[in-house]
Amino acid sequence: MPKMKTKSGVKKRFSLTASGKVRGTQAGKQHGMIKRTNKQLRNQRGTTILSEPDAKIIKKFLPYG
Repeated sequence: MPKMKTKSGVKKRFSLTASGKVRGTQAGKQHGMIKRTNKQLRNQRGTTILSEPDAKIIKKFLPYG
């Protein structure tokens, strides 16, 4: 059997933690900052751990971790 290919878009945007959870950037920070509250922008800094249903989808695209 040939090797499965990793989705290159997922490879660039997500990473796995040591315990196998999926880490990704916060949603809602691409554009339109002027309409967001300062509290929302502060809370969206950095990365977050994805929820289990979302992580399950991402793990399919990262077959080798």
